[in-house]
Amino acid sequence: MKRFQIFALVLVAGLVGIGGVAGQTPSPAQPGAPATSDPAGNTEDGRKLYVSYGCYQCHGREGQGSTATGPRLAGRLLPLAGFSRYVRNPPGEMPPYRTAVLSESDLEHMYEFLRTRPEPPPVESLPQLR
Repeated sequence: MKRFQIFALVLVAGLVGIGGVAGQTPSPAQPGAPATSDPAGNTEDGRKLYVSYGCYQCHGREGQGSTATGPRLAGRLLPLAGFSRYVRNPPGEMPPYRTAVLSESDLEHMYEFLRTRPEPPPVESLPQLR
C-alpha cells in the first residue's frame, strides 16, 4: 500500500507541475510583479494561514515541495482560478479545502504568499551539485 501512495503522490506532482489543473499551464511566479487580473491578497497573512492550515507539512515552508510529500508550489503557481479549483477539489491525497473550511479571502492571501516565493536557483548554479 505504501508503494501505491508514493506512486500517487509522484503522479499528482507530475501532473500539477506539467499540465496544471484542467489543462491550464502553470505560470511562474514573478516576485514583485503585478498580479495581472488576480485579486491581491496580503503576503504576511498568507504566510500565517499557510502555516496554520498545515500546508507547509507537505509543500515546505516556502512552497518548495518534496518528491515524498507534495509538489512544489513556488515558481509553478497556477492562475488563481485553477489554484482555487485544485485546492477545493484535489484529485490526489490532499484533503479538500472547501469554502466552509477555507474562505475565498484566506485562499487569496495564501495564493499571494505563494506567488511571491522565488523560484529555486538552477541546479547548474549550485556548486555542491556539480
